[in-house]
Amino acid sequence: MLLKGKIRLPNTIVPRFPDRIKPPEKKKKEEEDDDHDEGREEEELRTFQVGGGGGGEERSEGEIWPDDGDENWTVLRAHHRIKIDIGREVSWDKRSDLEFELSQKVVNLEALRSIASCGHLAEEFRSIVWKLLLGYLPAEKDLWKGELAKNRLRYAELKRELLLNPSEFLIKEDETSNSSMPGQDNEAGGLLCRREISNGDHPLCLGNGSIWNQYFKDAEIVEQIDRDLHRTHQDIKFFSGDSSFSRKNLEAMRNILLLFAKLNPAIGYVQGMNEVLAPLYYVFRMNQEGEDASEAEADSFECFVQLLSGSVDHFCQQLDNSSVGIHSTLLHFSELLKANDGELWRHLDASKMNPQFYAFRWITLLLTQEFELSTIMRIWDYLLSNPSGVQEILLRVCCAMLLCVRHELLSGDFVSNLKLLQHYPEVDLEHVLDVASHLKTPISSYQPYGIV
Repeated sequence: MLLKGKIRLPNTIVPRFPDRIKPPEKKKKEEEDDDHDEGREEEELRTFQVGGGGGGEERSEGEIWPDDGDENWTVLRAHHRIKIDIGREVSWDKRSDLEFELSQKVVNLEALRSIASCGHLAEEFRSIVWKLLLGYLPAEKDLWKGELAKNRLRYAELKRELLLNPSEFLIKEDETSNSSMPGQDNEAGGLLCRREISNGDHPLCLGNGSIWNQYFKDAEIVEQIDRDLHRTHQDIKFFSGDSSFSRKNLEAMRNILLLFAKLNPAIGYVQGMNEVLAPLYYVFRMNQEGEDASEAEADSFECFVQLLSGSVDHFCQQLDNSSVGIHSTLLHFSELLKANDGELWRHLDASKMNPQFYAFRWITLLLTQEFELSTIMRIWDYLLSNPSGVQEILLRVCCAMLLCVRHELLSGDFVSNLKLLQHYPEVDLEHVLDVASHLKTPISSYQPYGIV
């Protein structure tokens, strides 16, 4: 569960790939079509809304709605079920293949990777598939229940041990102490027992061993986490707004990030980790199939640690110039581009377009700040399905993103290209992933740190 010690995150010619930026006219027409589709979809969503009076809902089997009865959340949930994989419906044949693989006593992970990689992952199965691809669940289906129970119990124990404030901790300590000495009240003649308070128990104690001193230090981390969480996907009500549902979601994410920071003090919390956590928690919380929020929180924590372990050295400033640091990864990224499009590589190099100006964020945050959440989930289906690990295929996707806008980059200068790459345009995502899968590997043969 613990990661290595880290510190902080700063912010021959080959066939050319056609540009896939959508023309303005086409984008405008698609937006009009989307508006028309949304109007029609709203009619469908009404059948999912909360009924009046008795508070009953029409829901599909296994659905979970927010606790506060907010009708907007009912629509959100229904919308989540109707729109599958960025508006692309999964064919029934592929859906049957996925259901068949998940029904086997031993899941064929190779077949599962193929289904996820090709974009045939139905929304309601994404949670269980990600847990399998991340290694959180074993392939043997009979072991799932026990493995989940063990991991969730361990997470609950870590929370009780590390996330209690000192007052709660001392009260529980007193209760444990009293319960271990039966008859003490009778011996004291009914008088309340006095408790000795050590220096470490006092709120004004600043010693390194003081539980109160540690609590106040944690409060500073919590403040930073909260600032970042309140900026996470503000366009999605799951993460924003005043509903009890969104507040509980942010509280769960705060617990995960704080617990990670306390278990890995050499790394701590780094700005941007909230962005990496968001897709995991969203998928697990929205696909619970009867489980409560605490179980989604526990599963998200374990998978977050597993996902981050494959790129942990990118978060350590002291390792930036080492063979496993971010600068080495950016060098391999540059070599990959050079091997697949020498002309584009020379143009960017001549204009001093250092990959650190744009690809640093792409790589460290797993593209979570470059696309909308629905698109991110499709990209992660592809990344997690790679048997060689996330980092190796992530560099290929980043390189493909450059190749898909090569015409604009070749005709642009430093300023225009920097703006383009820091605000990546809307493209045909499936084409980007297809380009990534057909890139040739440079002779240096990059061996990424960590295999997910």
